[in-house]
Amino acid sequence: MTTSNRGAESPAVLVLEDGRTFRGRAYGAVGETFGEAVFSTGMTGYQETLTDPSYHRQVVVMTAPHVGNTGVNDEDPESKRIWVSGYVVRDPARVPSNWRSRRSLDEELAAQGVVGISGIDTRALTRHLRERGAMRVGIFSGQEIADEAALLAKVRAVPEMKGADLSGEVATTERYVVPAIGTKRFTVAAVDLGIKGMTPHRMAERGIEVHVLPATATVEDVYAVAPDGVFFSNGPGDPATADHPVSVMRAVLERGTPLFGICFGNQILGRALGFGTYKLKYGHRGINQPVQDRTTGKVEVTAHNHGFAVDAPLDGPSDTPYGQVVVSHVCLNDNVVEGLQLLDRPAFSVQYHPEAAAGPHDAAYLFDRFVSLMEGQRA
Repeated sequence: MTTSNRGAESPAVLVLEDGRTFRGRAYGAVGETFGEAVFSTGMTGYQETLTDPSYHRQVVVMTAPHVGNTGVNDEDPESKRIWVSGYVVRDPARVPSNWRSRRSLDEELAAQGVVGISGIDTRALTRHLRERGAMRVGIFSGQEIADEAALLAKVRAVPEMKGADLSGEVATTERYVVPAIGTKRFTVAAVDLGIKGMTPHRMAERGIEVHVLPATATVEDVYAVAPDGVFFSNGPGDPATADHPVSVMRAVLERGTPLFGICFGNQILGRALGFGTYKLKYGHRGINQPVQDRTTGKVEVTAHNHGFAVDAPLDGPSDTPYGQVVVSHVCLNDNVVEGLQLLDRPAFSVQYHPEAAAGPHDAAYLFDRFVSLMEGQRA
C-alpha cells in the first residue's frame, strides 16, 4: 500500500481482478491499495468493522449507502488500529453528528493511511461480488488512472486469500491479562488469532480473568496459566494454513479442558476434529445474519465476518477421535455450518461473533455456556 495526504476531490478508480472498474473520488488516504473485495451488510458499527483484525488484507464494501454519520470516537475500536486494506462507500457523511465523535471517518482513514473510494454504485458492486464471488481488487487515487490495463495487472499480481496464513500478522506478540470484573471465578487462556477487544471484556464481565496469548503459544504456554478453560479467537486468513493452532487445540481436547472457539476458532476446531474447510463464494459479513441454534431451535440475528467454513455433515452426530460431534448452529440463508459441539467432551464453537460490540446481542448466552462448562468441570 502506498499513501499520501487526504484528497477528497482526487479522482479514484476501483479495479476488480475480472476487469470490472468503478470510478469515484478518493476517500481517506490517497494512493493505492490491494486486497480481497468483500461486502458488509451492517448499517451500523463501521468503527468496529474497521478495527476488527479479521478484516486484515480485505477491502470492505459497505452496502449501506450512508457511512460516517456518527464520526469516530475513542471508545469503540476493537483493536489499536484499522485493519482493513481499503474502504468503499457510496455517500460519506459530510458532517459527523454524535456526542462521542472526536473526528470524521475520512480524517481517521487518512491518519491511518487507509486508501478508500467514495461516490461509486456500491449496490452494483455488491451484486457483482454476489454473482462472481469475492475477488482481488485494487483502489487507485491521486494519480493518472487512464491505463486501466496496467492497474489490472497490478491487481492480478496480488496473492489470493486462499492459502494465506495471516493470524500471526495480527495477533499480540506479548502475553497480557484482562482482569475479571468483580470477583474472579475462573481463569481462561485465550489464544489470540486476531482477537477483538470486546471478547475478553465479555468474559471479564462474567468473573473470568483472561490471559491473552500469542498465536504462536505452545501447549505448555497455555497450561502455564493454570486455565479453567481455553479459548480460540477469531482471525483472518485461510484455516487450512493454521497447523500450529490445530495441534494446540488437539492437545487441549486430549486433556478434556473446557474449550470455546469463535470464527477462526470454529474452523480450527473443525480441523482438529478431522473435518475440512472450504472458501465460501462471498462469505458472511455484517450484523444481520440469521442463525439457528439447533440445540434450542431458537433463531438469532448475529454478527459475522468469515470467508471460510467448516465442511461438516449437518446430519449427525459424527464420530471423531474425541468422541461424537454435532453441528449445533446453522446459517438459515445458505445452510453453512455455524457451530460445532462435542457430545463427549466439554468443547464447542460458533462461526460468528457473539461479543457483537456493535450489536446484536442475541448470542451473548454463549459466554454463559462456556462458564457452565467450566463450572461443570470444577464440580
